[in-house]
Amino acid sequence: MSSDGVNSGRRKFLTAATSVVGVAGVVGVAVPFLGSWNPSARAKAAGAPVKADVSKLEPGQMVVVEWRGKPVYVVNRTASQLEELPQLNGLLKDPDSLISQQPPYIKGIDRSLQPNLLVVVGLCTHLGCAPKYRPEVGAADLSVAGTEWQGGFFCPCHGSKFDMSGRVYAGVPASTNLVVPPYSFEGDDVLVIGVDAEAA
Repeated sequence: MSSDGVNSGRRKFLTAATSVVGVAGVVGVAVPFLGSWNPSARAKAAGAPVKADVSKLEPGQMVVVEWRGKPVYVVNRTASQLEELPQLNGLLKDPDSLISQQPPYIKGIDRSLQPNLLVVVGLCTHLGCAPKYRPEVGAADLSVAGTEWQGGFFCPCHGSKFDMSGRVYAGVPASTNLVVPPYSFEGDDVLVIGVDAEAA
């Protein structure tokens, strides 16, 4: 009878110990398995929204912000640069951005949420080169159809030209305007690239 009691106690101990080891094994396998479902830090960074403080951006100045591995140009346009935009419509392929890639809340020739702040992906829509920011009015090497250059972007790879709203000129290799990414603002000074204004 005493040996049955000892065996029963051992049996309970061995059952409990085996259960604990089994549970630890399941957890040891499950944690890395479930962890593999989470995106890597690099993948999170690639798709994460990016914030930029634009409070110190002077009129006429441009900064480049990286988002999803792409350069995003943020330009604080001057009043005179905005005034010139309607005069260029006849020289452009898509002056009203009807075939260009931009969020539905981006409307008008300024192509922006705040008229002075242009936000475009800094890749030419021809073959993806990075256009240079050329804000100087009257640049002799950039006149278009006999019209004085009013500032904008010039792609040195194949000669595509874009105005100060990123709208493409006619007669150049690029077929569409520069892409406007989804973006919104936190207050007046913090630009959030990657979050739609409608969702913010």
